[in-house]
Amino acid sequence: MKKILALGLTAVTSTAFAVNLTGAGATFPYPLYSKMFNEWNKISSDDVNYQSIGSGGGQRQILERTVDFGATDGPMNDEDLKKASGKILHIPITLGAVVPTYNLPGVNTQLKFTGKVLADIYLGKIRTWNDPAITKLNAGVTLPPLPITVVRRSDGSGTTFVWVDYLSSVSSEWKSKVGTATTVQWPVGIGGKGNEGVAGIVKSTPGAIGYNELVYALQNKIAYGAVQNKAGQFVVASPKTVTEAAGSKVVPADTRVSLVNSAKGYPISSFTWVLVYADQKYGNRTEAQASALKKMLGWMVTDGQKYAEPLDYAGLPGNAATRAKAIIASITYDGKALK
Repeated sequence: MKKILALGLTAVTSTAFAVNLTGAGATFPYPLYSKMFNEWNKISSDDVNYQSIGSGGGQRQILERTVDFGATDGPMNDEDLKKASGKILHIPITLGAVVPTYNLPGVNTQLKFTGKVLADIYLGKIRTWNDPAITKLNAGVTLPPLPITVVRRSDGSGTTFVWVDYLSSVSSEWKSKVGTATTVQWPVGIGGKGNEGVAGIVKSTPGAIGYNELVYALQNKIAYGAVQNKAGQFVVASPKTVTEAAGSKVVPADTRVSLVNSAKGYPISSFTWVLVYADQKYGNRTEAQASALKKMLGWMVTDGQKYAEPLDYAGLPGNAATRAKAIIASITYDGKALK
């Protein structure tokens, strides 16, 4: 027997037979995905097991076809997509911000950073908090002569991809020496695993600077800075300023777009994507599994969006939502459209 549950504009079919789905990848959207998958279980009875292992792991596992879906904050490049045994789709689910987090005892004013200063800190060129390059941006703030402890990710990470993509866009030296990837050869710093690991090190280390998805900074009560955008404005990350950054970019048909160094809004913003195969017939997958995955994804980009802003993510803007729905509609099983 089937029961139809109407949710806003989305009709969701709950079958008598629950389906188990597995996913792995980005830590960036993990707080939101945890909420979404819990709510989806209430609606559909389907269980979703999502492992927050970093975007590099999510990309690897979808290539190996060991999960129903991967998750990444950095889009897969053309070279990696060619390694797949089928066409992989990028479905944008939400947007978030990567913020410079820091631990400076006695400093209660929110600090300002430019892209050049952040790049020079992560290149090891700026080594103390009272360096003139930092004090010039923060007039009236007494900064201690404390050594800067640079903290970065130790695992393959979409949060890293967004961070270094931004640094590459504002610093030619960073672009030539380090570049953009989910894993890079860091000039300096100590590593933490996941957004959780970086947040933990920054919180426990006076003088530390790191980079975290905004939710992790808020949840861990870690100070984070305002960052200068391309128009010269110092912007604090929020769902509103992330949406402004996304609105300034054209979203291509495959949705693989960088939002960093925008002229509007917060300049270290990004979509985060779910990765699935365009055709779901492979291995021992059943049509029921494929159909359950498609329904869940459709719900995530429609009714599920209401959970984004309360958790400090930005909901999909209209252009991205339209692209996401079209991509989900194109998913097939053995070449045939899925209901």
